[in-house]
Amino acid sequence: MKTKLMLLVCLTLVACQRTDESAPVPAAQPEGYIEATAAAHSDDSPVPTPATVPPPAVPVLDEELAYGEGQKSNLVGFLAAPADAIEPLPGIIVIHEWWGLNDNVKAMTRRLAGEGYIALAVDLYGGQTAEDPAAAQALMAGVMAAPDAALDNLRQAYEYLDKYALAPSVGAIGWCLGGSWSLRSALALPDELDAMVMYYGQVVTDSEQLQRLDMPILGIFGALDESIPVRDVQTFRRRLNELGKHADVEIYPGVGHAFANPSGESYDASAADRAWEETIAFLRENLDSKRAR
Repeated sequence: MKTKLMLLVCLTLVACQRTDESAPVPAAQPEGYIEATAAAHSDDSPVPTPATVPPPAVPVLDEELAYGEGQKSNLVGFLAAPADAIEPLPGIIVIHEWWGLNDNVKAMTRRLAGEGYIALAVDLYGGQTAEDPAAAQALMAGVMAAPDAALDNLRQAYEYLDKYALAPSVGAIGWCLGGSWSLRSALALPDELDAMVMYYGQVVTDSEQLQRLDMPILGIFGALDESIPVRDVQTFRRRLNELGKHADVEIYPGVGHAFANPSGESYDASAADRAWEETIAFLRENLDSKRAR
């Protein structure tokens, strides 16, 4: 009964406490990064091909959830967990691409839940999603112009998983815009997050900032990505290695930006499958070891 009540709270709680804690936030990415991301998605749409969206490995429960308080209204995300969960599960903060918290991201959140996690997809766009690149660019620019609000959003997502879902460990994962903010969340919550995964997001190469990272890191990038230059990814990897961080930063050959997004022109099924397998293996190694006994 206690376990069932815990899961019910995880799926229905509509408010969380805010925190007054603060942490340094890396400088906002330059406008050129936003424009480069827009160029990478210029011919895309946010609608995935159904055949390319695998179902969860096991049945899951999912629900829209208010996980915190924003400046104007509650922060409402999407929570998913295995339907047969009998104990607190490792948590994952899921951070959407530049399209917003759409059906594609919800499908990925369910898929993560099907692997045995309680996955909370945050909303950095305040309930809005984009249907075309111009709208996505405007929404992305709004987030990048207010980094403190976005970081507070992610911090409250962590607090929800930690305090209310009772997750014994918490990781973060994001793609594109979300990849950038997965890294930013790790920089801001170095003692809280137990693992961080970023797919083709803007990197940080300043050693002083990277020194803060204190969790295993998995970075996945495309060699043909013109919005995230390979030289910057190589510098990011080199700096992490020089600092002695537990980091695996991979550059996949022959693929570009958003190669794991089934709604994009750059989607590559083979590379996406490989990245998914590496991601799940990474999460199992670094989150499951702290799973409740």
